[in-house]
Amino acid sequence: MIREIVKIDEEKCDGCGICIPNCHEGALQIIDGKATLISDLMCDGLGACLGHCPQGAITVEKREAAAYDEVAVVKDILPKGKNVMIAHLKHLRDHNENEFFKQAITYLESNRSNLPFDLNEVKAEVHKAFAAKPGAQACGCPGSAEKTFNTNQSYSGQNTGDISSALTHWPVQMHLINPNAQHFHNSDLVLAADCVAFSMGNFHSKFLKGKTLAILCPKLDQNQNIYVEKIVSLIENAKINTITVIMMEVPCCGGLLRFVSEALQIAKRKVPVKAVIVSVSGEILNEEWV
Repeated sequence: MIREIVKIDEEKCDGCGICIPNCHEGALQIIDGKATLISDLMCDGLGACLGHCPQGAITVEKREAAAYDEVAVVKDILPKGKNVMIAHLKHLRDHNENEFFKQAITYLESNRSNLPFDLNEVKAEVHKAFAAKPGAQACGCPGSAEKTFNTNQSYSGQNTGDISSALTHWPVQMHLINPNAQHFHNSDLVLAADCVAFSMGNFHSKFLKGKTLAILCPKLDQNQNIYVEKIVSLIENAKINTITVIMMEVPCCGGLLRFVSEALQIAKRKVPVKAVIVSVSGEILNEEWV
């Protein structure tokens, strides 16, 4: 069957092992100094490890693979103890994998007397964690969890009249832009995640003024292979001066910087790249040239 499976670029992987604890299914191991996917059966393809690779060596691809086997995963996790099982069950709930969660609980219930831990304690911990995240009830991904900000504060921006937009061109969605359009020539490009402008009240004045813009979502957009090609064209043909990559703090946003890194490996021209990470409440967490 065709499904999503973690793919590891061994040339980029430095064997740091940061991804290993984030794969609760035990599908990843460090072998011969490299992160290795040891079993298609164990990989759920949700990519929880993606945001935890500092080298950008882990991606998710669609390919022929054996169906994910939740019972096999649970059997493999059991000897690792209660805390690993709790982490795995939380992982399933966080990603709305309700059918797999049901399979896991059913197996654990049927083997309750042979478990190396108290199942009631495990279920209580998972329930407690899930109940504390109301956003997870709608969508388990931590990047989609609902949040409310400044509920006791009034908006502090200008409210005496309309604020002019700093946007100088249209379209801006990455699938729709033409890299050869005149407005991109010799410009400073802002490559931003879709959610950035909605989180930052001063996005236009702080980052967009005097620059061109392209937006994308590395989690939800389809046919993302074209993005690298377009960035290469912007570098080579439009001869953009700089790229400012603005990402939300959620793990899935790391794809923006990977697109740019791949494009720079292909392009003959090199341009300076600044990476900006924005919190879900609109604060700048990190800003640096990379």
